[in-house]
Amino acid sequence: MMPLPVTSPGPPPPPPPPKHPGISAPISLAAPKETDRVLTRKLVETLRPFGVFEEEEELQRRTLILEKLNNLVKEWIREISESKSLPQAVVESVGGKIFTFGSYRLGVHTKGADIDALCVAPRHVDRSDFFTSFYDKLKLHEEVKDLRAVEEAFVPVIKLCFDGIEIDILFARLALQTIPEDLDLRDDSLLKNLDIRCIRSLNGCRVTDEILHLVPNIDNFRLTLRAIKLWAKCHNIYSNILGFLGGVSWAMLVARTCQLYPNAIASTLVRKFFLVFSEWEWPNPVLLKEPEERNLNLPVWDPRVNPSDRYHLMPIITPAYPQQNSTYNVSVSTRMVMVEEFKQGLAITHEILLSRAEWSKLFEAPSFFQKYKHYIVLLASAPTEKQHLEWVGLVESKIRILVGSLEKNEFITLAHVNPQSFPAPKENPDKEEFRTMWVIGLVLKKPENSDVLSIDLTYDIQSFTDTVYRQAINSKMFEMDMKIAAMHLKRKELHQLLPNHELQQKKTQSAEGVTLTALSDDSLDLTADSENSMSVPSPPSTVKTGPVSGSSQGRNSPTLAVMAAPVSSVQVTDVSLPQVYPSDSSGGTPSESVAQTASHPAVSPPPKPTVTRVVSSACLVNHPPRPSGSAAANVANPIVGV
Repeated sequence: MMPLPVTSPGPPPPPPPPKHPGISAPISLAAPKETDRVLTRKLVETLRPFGVFEEEEELQRRTLILEKLNNLVKEWIREISESKSLPQAVVESVGGKIFTFGSYRLGVHTKGADIDALCVAPRHVDRSDFFTSFYDKLKLHEEVKDLRAVEEAFVPVIKLCFDGIEIDILFARLALQTIPEDLDLRDDSLLKNLDIRCIRSLNGCRVTDEILHLVPNIDNFRLTLRAIKLWAKCHNIYSNILGFLGGVSWAMLVARTCQLYPNAIASTLVRKFFLVFSEWEWPNPVLLKEPEERNLNLPVWDPRVNPSDRYHLMPIITPAYPQQNSTYNVSVSTRMVMVEEFKQGLAITHEILLSRAEWSKLFEAPSFFQKYKHYIVLLASAPTEKQHLEWVGLVESKIRILVGSLEKNEFITLAHVNPQSFPAPKENPDKEEFRTMWVIGLVLKKPENSDVLSIDLTYDIQSFTDTVYRQAINSKMFEMDMKIAAMHLKRKELHQLLPNHELQQKKTQSAEGVTLTALSDDSLDLTADSENSMSVPSPPSTVKTGPVSGSSQGRNSPTLAVMAAPVSSVQVTDVSLPQVYPSDSSGGTPSESVAQTASHPAVSPPPKPTVTRVVSSACLVNHPPRPSGSAAANVANPIVGV
């Protein structure tokens, strides 16, 4: 028998590639240098005066409050279990738990910030129990103040102040007989057989926990996120409701940066954050992990399946099932503003790296009120403080509809809403009234073959006000003295409404602007002019009419060429909503559909805006047909991110 040949073992198989968080390999695995550590220490010292770190004593106080609230939940669930005649053994082990999410759970909350919490209950505890017996139990607690229930909200919530800390509590009932202490809400199987409101309530905790699970170093992530959130707030781009980004979206962008630079520390991560997202090819989505299908028949973000998802301009996808886009409110203008801020942030952090600037420069607020030549001011007013709070919340939630409508105008390049609202001066000092205003800066596109630009904004303003009023009526919150007004102010006229400290900031290069005048009872007109042309004071002041002389301008600036009709004086336009003239059905279709009631509402519909007539000899631009919707975003491979 011939011996079998002896084979040499050969080289060992290569080790499997190291696992990395995220959907792609890191860009760099470089370890931090001493200069990075020095810059990080300087960053921490710069952040301290802004109150982004909470003292240990305050942290312990929050922990104690949450323990009390957790014990209150357990006690309440035991009482509910007994009232529903559950076996005593089940009553003793039924559990129940308070989970946190949002900035507190991420570990980046600031001094005095509220806490987002979720009450998780077993299957025999109903949502109605939460809003009745648990609400009543909270009402009896001496440390609970300002208790209010918002049961009809998209995500129902109980709001309260517990020993000086504001807390929002959501509710979720799981299909479990008991709630164990070690319950992991990231378990997708918990979503089976749940109603949609419970799934929405669970989503905040599941997303927050998943983010923390997907970052390579939680401490570096937290410090970087504190810096980026402060920067976003200082630069007026922190507002989900107005079309910028909210807290969870900023957290996901920072988390993606941490995945791409897993060994970097905060000073490097802040710089890389601006590098990555100033060059990001939107609308390619930002993903922290590959989307997974769980066959639970829940809607998920997927532009290959859902046509509406293809219109999202800046998709940032939540990592927990069911995956959703957290930035569906982003518009052309808000994305443009944010990308520009990313580029500015990159330039500043480069200067910091070269020791040409300090970290404090990154957190200097830009002068919004020096940036543009012309602004639209929206005012919301109500007779009582309670009505005003509700009214302001509704109006603010719809401002993005007006911005989206303005963007569709071929001569408006950008409509930049400042997320910060301001108290407005009273119309009548002797009348009790609460007023809030928001300011939108405008950038215009110079018309071809013409130095005169006229833009009719009647439809845009009317659609916006119609939408707000209709929603207020349908939700039964509308009162007759709730008003919306819109007016135009030039940059040099903002002092009439805004405090001086907001205006006395370093001037920056401004964009071309517009002047608002009314050409008829049914139209609003915006006429482009230079900063030094005829001023348009705010209502109800008057202005002499007559020939308007030209002024010194740049070669490419539109020149004002308006000859007013021969009348002695006119009242300058504003869009107001007095209690006259019930609106008819000709106000135009609003940008957002609102469910119609079967019968006429008990409260009369909102009145039509009234405008003072100013006749001008300038020719109006013929308006093209209004597009029916935004152009679809070109997403070559919608589930691919960097």
